[in-house]
Amino acid sequence: MAARLMRNALVDHARARRALKRGGGLETLTLEQAAVLCPNRTPNILEVNEVLDQLAKVDERKAKVIELRYFGGMSREEIAAALDLTSATVRGDLRLGEAWLRRFLAGERAV
Repeated sequence: MAARLMRNALVDHARARRALKRGGGLETLTLEQAAVLCPNRTPNILEVNEVLDQLAKVDERKAKVIELRYFGGMSREEIAAALDLTSATVRGDLRLGEAWLRRFLAGERAV
């Protein structure tokens, strides 16, 4: 899907920037909704990628919903239609997935 391609492109770009000889600092995630995931600081794209991979091991559907929302820019209704879910299910998956991601990004690695 387009969201997966966008995620991969952003991760590849961030990895390339990190590998540059001149500092190679990580870029921050430039999505407006990133503040929802980590309100104290904007996480970098590689952190978000790692966290999504960890979430997918626990709950693949929630990871897919988060990916479509943040990397695909899709609305709840669009996600529901794409994944054949109800809007209420998508709303719940976003809420729980975002809470899980916030906790993980805050350093609480235990699942």
